[in-house]
Amino acid sequence: MTHWTRTALLLTLSATAVAATLTAAVTPVAHSRPAGRAAPALAWHPCEPAARPPVPAAGQECAELRVPLDYRDPGGKTVAVAVTRLRTDRPEARRGTLFVIPGGPGSSGVQRLAQKGEALRAATGGAYDLVSLDPRGVGGSVRASCGIPEADRHLVTLRSWPAADGSITENAERSRRTAELCARNGGPVLRSFTTANEVRDLDRLRGVLGERKVSVWGSSYGSYVGAVYAQVHPDRVDRLVLDSTGDPDPGRVAYGWLANMAPGAAERFPDFAAWAADPARETEGLRLARRPGDVEPLFLALARELDRRPRASDVPSTPLTGNLLRQALQNALYSDAAFAPLARLVKAAQDPQGRPALPPELAGPLPDADASMTVAAVCNDVRWPGPASGYARRVAADRARYPLTAGMPVNITPCAYWTHDQEPRPTRITDGGPSNVLMIQSLRDPATPYAGALKMRAALGERARMVTVGQGGHGMYLGNGNACGDRVVSDFLVTGKRPARDTHCPN
Repeated sequence: MTHWTRTALLLTLSATAVAATLTAAVTPVAHSRPAGRAAPALAWHPCEPAARPPVPAAGQECAELRVPLDYRDPGGKTVAVAVTRLRTDRPEARRGTLFVIPGGPGSSGVQRLAQKGEALRAATGGAYDLVSLDPRGVGGSVRASCGIPEADRHLVTLRSWPAADGSITENAERSRRTAELCARNGGPVLRSFTTANEVRDLDRLRGVLGERKVSVWGSSYGSYVGAVYAQVHPDRVDRLVLDSTGDPDPGRVAYGWLANMAPGAAERFPDFAAWAADPARETEGLRLARRPGDVEPLFLALARELDRRPRASDVPSTPLTGNLLRQALQNALYSDAAFAPLARLVKAAQDPQGRPALPPELAGPLPDADASMTVAAVCNDVRWPGPASGYARRVAADRARYPLTAGMPVNITPCAYWTHDQEPRPTRITDGGPSNVLMIQSLRDPATPYAGALKMRAALGERARMVTVGQGGHGMYLGNGNACGDRVVSDFLVTGKRPARDTHCPN
């Protein structure tokens, strides 16, 4: 029986059966210990108070790590990477260091530890010092800017949403302009924003900490970074958790992830539709339809109406357009907690007298450095199809098949015009390495769909076990409230025990 046949059968397992599998024996992994001569210590200090949430966790410390700008020239110019830690509150229980790798690309490890550190420390019983970093281009780490015009730095323009009629002429012009600006102004720092360099920086951090091995929890794009780290340094990884994972095909990294968001949104939307049609929403004033099947036609009709006649919003310079509503949907599908704000936005857009309040992330442009990093990180890693490769045809087909995403996931981006100093060579994930990987995956993930995670699972072979969670959303461990899934991952991190085979946690 293949792994995938077993996975399908295991989708019917109860929580009791899942717990029973956790007693299966696995090969123990040695505790992490310092190796060789101690590297110069980092100058740890309390993290600066944050102006807005998330505020640093109690006891969270920050420091600066110097790393080579170009690892091919290790004695050359160095740049700063912001690092952070939250030490165990139970030193007697400590077994090593756990790297917490944020997603994105573009998410901050300092913020990730502020958000999840205390919960993670409690879930693992203080077994680890928790450590993370801001990848290059993010937060307190080295930054670069392309000089992207403000109008091109809104999330709804950084994402290539086609025009109301499906044309991509404006997308192509904006993409070309952005790529040229980044080539002209970004310099070697911008070109260093790669997965390979994040992996190198993580390993530099491991060495500075004096750890022979580290455990890793990577989420979303961070799960890919974690998988690459374990592929490149299999002897330096203790336990590896891959949370919400994309297809690791080296020919489609980033490009394939974006394209997969179309089926991901289609698979996840019924969860929102069921919520929005629930009679319980009536008393909240958020019920959008009487039947779940009526919610999608309502949403699509509203988006088309906003394509024709954008509505004034609470931000004078930013009207609510059809594409902005579609982008708000993509953001909301990540978590059930975002369903109510999305429903309020829809209700306000339906009210002729209403003035919709835009979600904060859609209310204005990103800073130039943030927008530049967002673009560069997905363009540097792999060569995307060129501008003459049939984007308009693919967009038309995708719009017809997946109307909720309107062709955006397969549309042209600056990566089609990107210039590379050297040919990018993404790492191929294989089954060569220790059997110390646990994957956790939602069945209805709008950003890294289950089908892509199955490809990562296949690539890892016997190195991995996967637990699927029978609910929707993105980011499962300590993220969407599934006690069964949280228990499986925490038990693995603390004891090293994994399910004997791929298994399932019900909602």
